[in-house]
Amino acid sequence: MKKILITLFFALFAFLSQAQEKPKYDEALAKKLGADNYGMKMYVLVILKTGSNTTATKAQTDSLFKGHMTNIDRLAKENKLVVAGPLAKNDKQYRGIFILNTKSLEEAKTWLATDPAVSAKLLDADIFNWYGSAALPEYLPYHDKVQKTNF
Repeated sequence: MKKILITLFFALFAFLSQAQEKPKYDEALAKKLGADNYGMKMYVLVILKTGSNTTATKAQTDSLFKGHMTNIDRLAKENKLVVAGPLAKNDKQYRGIFILNTKSLEEAKTWLATDPAVSAKLLDADIFNWYGSAALPEYLPYHDKVQKTNF
């Protein structure tokens, strides 16, 4: 019985040692992605909310939001935008989020100015510096593999 317990102890120790192994650090990838020692970097988080323009017609709104979606696609292809998506209805009138691949609030404002829905004040933007995983942009190539239909 003692031998069995000792064997189980060593087997459990070996298992836990392997389970706690750190992933292998890839210096070239970390450098390419701009990662710090923690594998993180600064981005700009944008919270889009209902804008002040309440006079646009349905046709204008539809056209501006089509341009909004085209702009999202362009920014993603240029590696400027790494996350975008709508929010569920809420009492704060938040409409969606962007995570922009810059640490500069000024550069983020320049990129936001290219969005027709933001320029027309259908959407307003609150922007913040945000610290997240430098690997975040790496998921983007997989999106096309899971998307059946474009907006």
